[in-house]
Amino acid sequence: MKKPEYHIFVCNSFRLTGGAQGVCNKKEAVSLLQYIEQEILDRGIDAMISSTGCLKACEKGPIMMIYPVNYWYGEITEEVVDQVLDALQEGRAAEKYLIAESPQA
Repeated sequence: MKKPEYHIFVCNSFRLTGGAQGVCNKKEAVSLLQYIEQEILDRGIDAMISSTGCLKACEKGPIMMIYPVNYWYGEITEEVVDQVLDALQEGRAAEKYLIAESPQA
């Protein structure tokens, strides 16, 4: 298997007890997974997408992280995803939506 250039994680508020709860799930993070998948395919971005458990940043949910660049984005919507992916293709962060980034980024 070829390692993708990027790995995109989307918080879906899964808890250890099983069910999805919390802000990200209530703000339709599940539907963002399909949207992001279609966008990376349409754009030809070499990325894989994973849904995650709670990332403990509920006040900024839904949360999206992109590795290995280590960008953390908050309050993700389809419109924000478009801007984030545009920036990613240009080799930069979408600064407006960053909630955290790697010091070396």
